[in-house]
Amino acid sequence: MTTTYDETDETRYEAVSSRDARFDGEFFFAVSTTGIYCRPSCPAVTPKRQNVRFFPTAAAAQGHGFRACRRCRPDAVPGSAEWNVRADVVGRAVRLIGDGVVDREGVPGLAVRLGYSTRQVQRQLTAELGAGPVALARAQRAHTARVLLQTTGLPVTDIAFAAGFASVRQFNDTIRQIYARTPSALREESGTRTGRGSAAFAAGIPLRLAHRGPYAAAGVFDLLADEAVAGVEEMTGEPGARTYRRTLRLPYGTGIVAVEEARPRDAARGGWLEARLHLTDLRDLTTAVQRLRRLFDLDADPYAVDERLAADPRLAPLVAARPGTRSPGAADPDEYAVRALVGRDAADELVEAYGKRLDAPCGALTHLFPEPAALARHPDPALAALATALADSALRLDAGADREEAVRVLSTLPGPDAETVARIRMRSLGEPDVAVPGTDELHRPWRSYAHRHLSAAGLR
Repeated sequence: MTTTYDETDETRYEAVSSRDARFDGEFFFAVSTTGIYCRPSCPAVTPKRQNVRFFPTAAAAQGHGFRACRRCRPDAVPGSAEWNVRADVVGRAVRLIGDGVVDREGVPGLAVRLGYSTRQVQRQLTAELGAGPVALARAQRAHTARVLLQTTGLPVTDIAFAAGFASVRQFNDTIRQIYARTPSALREESGTRTGRGSAAFAAGIPLRLAHRGPYAAAGVFDLLADEAVAGVEEMTGEPGARTYRRTLRLPYGTGIVAVEEARPRDAARGGWLEARLHLTDLRDLTTAVQRLRRLFDLDADPYAVDERLAADPRLAPLVAARPGTRSPGAADPDEYAVRALVGRDAADELVEAYGKRLDAPCGALTHLFPEPAALARHPDPALAALATALADSALRLDAGADREEAVRVLSTLPGPDAETVARIRMRSLGEPDVAVPGTDELHRPWRSYAHRHLSAAGLR
């Protein structure tokens, strides 16, 4: 686990009593007398201990018949940092479910990706999370539907299928069970009016991408600005008020996202990044959001990271100067692997020569980064070898990838040196504890974050 407290019901109740937002998403509590479940920081009156039950996931609470609190919206909290840290089958499964694999391929497809039987996946997830893959995906669909109901004017029928439900009836039943209201009532609470489908779709989807604790936005946006590939990404505005925009290749279509840099004052506490998504197919919403969360490292536990790194006298002043420093991931792990190998200037050239032009370019955003299959016959043998491995799935870098196997395959390719492999591990695979020069055992299990501190201070 990434947190340092003793995870017993009594210590969890203490977190609830103190409304400690550090544990939002790490666990949920439900009140037997009201039938409602909440996040630990819920502002409501603390219930009596004998009436409280604890669950590792929102899906587990929902599976026991509890409804989501209207005040604290427990379904909207940052995800547990544990699932990004863990490399075992449960961690991989949670990341894949977040990426929408169950909605697209069902539980059998999830099991195939993990290399286990459906029964084994069901058993392991239920044992650790109190809910199986279907329940976890259902909870995610409900959250996606609520976001669309309360932030867009899309017709309810469109929202049902965009969120991944198989039927409008299933959608209605799920919303009533989890939120104790009809979809129309959820929409009325937010004051959102139903509009014409095409007009509502064109306006894009406004999002608040929640994060836990302080968020050092400047370092993340500086890095993205330095790396931006022409035609695919752009950074506009002045430091402290910048907007990062990029194109996305998604399972059902394409997207363009804009994410606003949080002001230092706002980022000093738990909060969110403002974003807006334009999608050619609304079914890609869940996947797009999860990829943005990985890119901006929004599910990290900055309290655990900063506490550990501050124990090193060399890093302590850096941690104090930049609390909440993140280790960014990648919006497209295959794309980042290619960029890590060839460098920024060559990446610009690849986009121009091999990238797919958007049907509707948006300002400086004109292309999708080339797919690996388009680069498999590139004249550079190192790039061709990497692209072929990605295209053939001999090398898997997706949300559910086996990290050890990915590193093994990378080590067999002719191009990537040790530094390139380390960058791919940190960014494409999202590993939090990659050993790089300047870090040591004292920084484990957060050496990737130590690297970000050293780089931001010009010590790498």
